[in-house]
Formats: sequence, C-alpha cells, structure tokens
Amino acid sequence: MSNDLMKNKPRPTFQQLLEMDAVKKRFAEILDKNAGGFIQSLLTIYNSNETLRKCDPYSILAAAGLAATLNLSLAPSLGHAYIIPYGNKAQFQIGWKGLVQLAHRTGKYVTLNSSVVYEGQIREVDFVTGAIIKGEKISDEIVGYVAYMELSNGFHKSLYMTKAEVEEHAQKFSQTYQADKQRKWSTWAKFFDSMAKKTVLKLLLSRWGILSADLATAIQADQALVDKTSYTYVDNDGKTVTRENFIDMEDYSSEPQFDAVNLETGEVLPEENSEG
Repeated sequence: MSNDLMKNKPRPTFQQLLEMDAVKKRFAEILDKNAGGFIQSLLTIYNSNETLRKCDPYSILAAAGLAATLNLSLAPSLGHAYIIPYGNKAQFQIGWKGLVQLAHRTGKYVTLNSSVVYEGQIREVDFVTGAIIKGEKISDEIVGYVAYMELSNGFHKSLYMTKAEVEEHAQKFSQTYQADKQRKWSTWAKFFDSMAKKTVLKLLLSRWGILSADLATAIQADQALVDKTSYTYVDNDGKTVTRENFIDMEDYSSEPQFDAVNLETGEVLPEENSEG
C-alpha cells in the first residue's frame, strides 16, 4: 500500500483499536484470562466519559497498556489507576491505593499507609530524624497529610506535609491546577485529599522505599503521556524523560492502513472538564 493511500485512511476509533487481533493478543499475553474483563472495564470507562472520548485513541491505549502491564485495575471504585483526559491526549495516573498494591507485592513492606491529618493530631516533627510527635485531635479541620512505611528489615519512616506545603506542590507541578483559579474542574481541585495522600506516599516511597521495577515505573509514569520510548508530563511544562522499563503494546508498523502513532505534547487546554 502506498504512503499516499495510507495517509488517506481514516484513523481508527478506540473501539476499532480494541478489536484489532494484535491488540487483543497483547492484552491476553499480559493479563491471561483477565484480559477480557480488563478490556470490558476499559470500554465502560471510555463510553461513560465524554471528555475521554475526545482524546487520541492511541494515547488511551498506551495508558491502558501500562495499567495492564502493572496489573492495576482501572475500575474507579478500586482507586488503583486512572486514565485522565488532558486536552486531546490521555494520561496514565496511579492512585495512592495502586502505589500500596505495588509496594505490598514486593514483599518488603510490613506496613504502608497514607492519611489526612486533623488539627492537633501532630504536635511536632523532629527536624533531625523526621519522627512525628503525635498529639490529640481538636477539630475536624484537615491541616496536613502523612505517609508511613515499615519494612520487613525493621526500617521505618514517615513523611508529613502541611496542607499549605501540598498546595504549593500542586501549584508548582500542575499547570491545570494553576489555571483552575476557581478550584472547580481540575483533578487536584475535585479530589484534593486523594491527590495529597498520593503525593506524600509517592514522595516517601521514592525517597526512602524499596522500589521494584513495577513500582519505579508507576512512580515515573504517574500523570504522563505514555509513549514507547518516553514519558511526557504535559501538566508540568511538557517535560519528557526516557522510559527505561516499558512494555511495547504493539508495533503498529504491521498495520500499514493506520497512520504512525503521534503522542507528541499537545497544547494545554485548561477548559472545564479537562483533567490534569
């Protein structure tokens, strides 16, 4: 087939991609008997999200492929991982429960938790050791977020961030949160506590935890557009890093009727329902 004919062929829809034998085979190789349920869940998420349906289908497939590779459910009720629309592309995003899942699979963690902190619950943090001196809750006001881990070798560590520190972190690393002046539509605005709990847990693990290949991949890929060779953080100045551990969902060169996959960073569109 000539290049001109290839260019004139319409790009496949997401549903058409999932019907491709090569794609179904790859999901089966990754998930075995769970592939059918994963694909059905993926279709349900896609059909129920109007903003996601506007995204490049290849970017959705790439994010879903990474979730499958990490064996993380995309079911919103479980909170393991999500596919988040950002402009006309889809990001992979791991939930804090997904981080816990991957950490426990290493067999190195005895305890791992992330939680909101109410006023009075933390009296002081030792600036040398990082140890937390606990107090007593005096109100229902959330003043911060804490993550804690204990390893099987006895090492334990906690990380506490005030709400103001987490807010500063979100402002620094999320362009959509910056753009969402009324705090109504961005992911950080709608799910601030969940995003904050994930942030402190991710920082704790990345600084002091034992990281398996899957856990390191999940931390690196969080909130990124997934390509075969790189992760692009469109919500953080479009920075791109090389993927060291990645799964090739499919070499589409074997399907000449389709255009090449283009996952370059698109223009940031901070509109209502555009997620970051």
